Amino acid sequence: MPPGAHYPIQFDGETRAACCRGCQAVAQTILDSGQGAYYTHRTALPATPREEEAELAQLGLYDLPEIQESFVRVEAEHLREAALILENIVCAACIWLNERHIAALPGVLSVEINYATRRARVRWDDRRIQLSAILKAVSDIGYIAHPFDPGRSDDVYRRERNTAIRRLAIAGLGMMQVMMYALPTYTATDMTDEVRGLMRWASLVLTLPVVGYSAWPFFVGTWRDLRRRTLGMDVPVALGVATAFAASVYSTFTGQGEVYYDSVNMFVFLLLTGRFLEMNARRRAGAAVEELVKLIPAAAARLPHWPERDTEQVPVARLKAGDLVLVRPGETLPADGVVLEGVSAVSEAMLTGESLPVSKQAGARVVGGSLNQVSPLVVRVEKLGADTRLASIVRLLDRAQSEKPRIGQVADRAAAWFVGLLLVITAFVGYAWYTLDPSRALWIVVSILVVTCPCALGLATPAALTTGTGRLTRLGLLTTRGHALETLARATDIVFDKTGTLTLGRLSVRQVLPVGGHSADAVRAIAAALEAGSEHPIARALREDIAAPLAAHDVRNTPGLGVEGRIGDRAYRLGTPRFAADDAAPPASAAGESWVALAEDGELIAWFALGDTLRPDAAEALAALRRQGLHVHLLSGDGEAPVQTVAGQLGIRTWRAGTLPEDKLAYVKTLQAGGRIVAMVGDGINDAPVLAGAQVSIAMGEGTDVAQAAADMVMLGSRLAPLAEGVALARQTQRIVRQNLGWALGYNLIAIPAAALGHVTPWIAGIGMSASSLLVVLNALRLSDFGDAPDLGK
Repeated sequence: MPPGAHYPIQFDGETRAACCRGCQAVAQTILDSGQGAYYTHRTALPATPREEEAELAQLGLYDLPEIQESFVRVEAEHLREAALILENIVCAACIWLNERHIAALPGVLSVEINYATRRARVRWDDRRIQLSAILKAVSDIGYIAHPFDPGRSDDVYRRERNTAIRRLAIAGLGMMQVMMYALPTYTATDMTDEVRGLMRWASLVLTLPVVGYSAWPFFVGTWRDLRRRTLGMDVPVALGVATAFAASVYSTFTGQGEVYYDSVNMFVFLLLTGRFLEMNARRRAGAAVEELVKLIPAAAARLPHWPERDTEQVPVARLKAGDLVLVRPGETLPADGVVLEGVSAVSEAMLTGESLPVSKQAGARVVGGSLNQVSPLVVRVEKLGADTRLASIVRLLDRAQSEKPRIGQVADRAAAWFVGLLLVITAFVGYAWYTLDPSRALWIVVSILVVTCPCALGLATPAALTTGTGRLTRLGLLTTRGHALETLARATDIVFDKTGTLTLGRLSVRQVLPVGGHSADAVRAIAAALEAGSEHPIARALREDIAAPLAAHDVRNTPGLGVEGRIGDRAYRLGTPRFAADDAAPPASAAGESWVALAEDGELIAWFALGDTLRPDAAEALAALRRQGLHVHLLSGDGEAPVQTVAGQLGIRTWRAGTLPEDKLAYVKTLQAGGRIVAMVGDGINDAPVLAGAQVSIAMGEGTDVAQAAADMVMLGSRLAPLAEGVALARQTQRIVRQNLGWALGYNLIAIPAAALGHVTPWIAGIGMSASSLLVVLNALRLSDFGDAPDLGK
């Protein structure tokens, strides 16, 4: 037990200890669900984590609804989706094998595995298969799967990293020692056979732990592949190491032929070095998703007896909808909810990319994972776990990173038959050299097996997509479909909706025209008092920025016309010109604003011009898109005057007013028929058809759920600047994917013939294979800092 740990559990009338809040919550859930027999009949703790996973699977605890609440999302009556973490993943072939194996299970509807984070999204029909059966199926092929937990994910990474360091250290030590014995045999001219034999035996002893421990993952991977009748990327490496080592052992015992202990040690060390560096680079590539999933805290301060302020610390997993929690300054909100009390500023930077904090007060909605900065807030919990907005963002990002565009699918198919072709080529070359020069045949065969790198081919696309989508998320543009980056990079036209997309989608007072000597402040205060109890958009606009409105009484609302009431001994009317101003003509307006009249005792005293407001960065964002060569279009259902005004302010030459949803879709289809690749940006339900019809679509984060569901990308904040950044990043991502594929193909086309002709020794082959995979990942990592340049529009 960790020092100072105090996490009690009540069981059989006794208080038992747990090591952390997570174990406390899970154990309590098991007991509360009536499964206490698990602890009653357990005679000993499992010896290893793997045995523990098997024990839990046998008991079916992962199939209990109470256990699944924290990590399983219910999509329909019998459809389930779970986030799992996979252990023992070492290369792209492991992803391919697990996806094929899990997808083949009856009842599994889909499986997507993110190579960078090793997180799997599995959907299944619980009438046909249970989660425990899926976990066991993964275990049957030599991997370990368990429910995703950010803390456990870190533990898995640290454990695998420490194991990799130990294997690497032993291989490095063996390489250095064996080279000390090998060098004299290469350089000495008067060495006796007895001394040479002693050097070989010493090298054998030093090489045994390298082959038996450091190189063990290659042999395990090969055995796993062969059992499944597949040829993975570990097969040629294991064959190369085993062949060279077996030949060297034979020569050591017989005293005839050459030994290759130095080469075996060197390329095992170099291959492990490459994998270790690749592991760290892959971890960095998936950092964006990992940062998001860690935002939710482990515990929260619940208020069990509100309005009393006494709090109790409970695991977030035990919160329920309707619970009240106290979030102090500097703490992270544990769930989605509504503020009941308090005024504060909340940072949503990790979720939306917005650097400025957002003001929150009673009635405001808050998002789990955002940071409270100023004052305490009392929040009523509404959504937890897989139902939160943060979980939805992570789910969409996982899906986008797991889905492969066309170019990636081609690369995967090529990598699948690459190893088989390689073995055929190796056998043919080995036979040819055996007939020409038997003394060189063995090390040439080993060189061919080791120098080839199907891993680079398999990593070329997912490494770039994972890094690119992660960077876009930090910029405030969430990618929800795998093809989105590829299509956005090729887009020629971008079509915008107006209201809620180019504008903020809320009315504001553009102009106040007092009549009869009244001041602007006075008539604003009167209007705010009359609209104090209304939630109509016009009412909210008239109340905005009025600190202390007057008190109105006898207020009556006439739907569609306006509101009337009394302030003091005066009677007021506020609404349409017909209602409040005896049908007086409103002032002329070139911008197409709506006019609201205010009358006092039947006399007109003010006009208010109300209009939508452009997003602050709209002009700059559209200018950047035009500099990138995109043709900008504006489609809106509003009248001609406001649409023309917005188009003029933003420099949009092609616009259409009064368009219905079917008109927008027809417009986009016309562009597509002319060979254009269209990106559509919208926010409302009426935009859903055209969002679905465009080649790539972007929904505003403040828009409707229907629009977001139809879109390929979602803007997380209120800024439009990420659009231009997204186009630039998408184009750079495609360049890097092509560079990676070009390097992987070019490298193999050069390396295989060179090795077959005898120009590549085994240790150089080890360097080449490690460097090729590492170069692909490092090239993709250039995207993680993309967008720091001053102007992405150029």
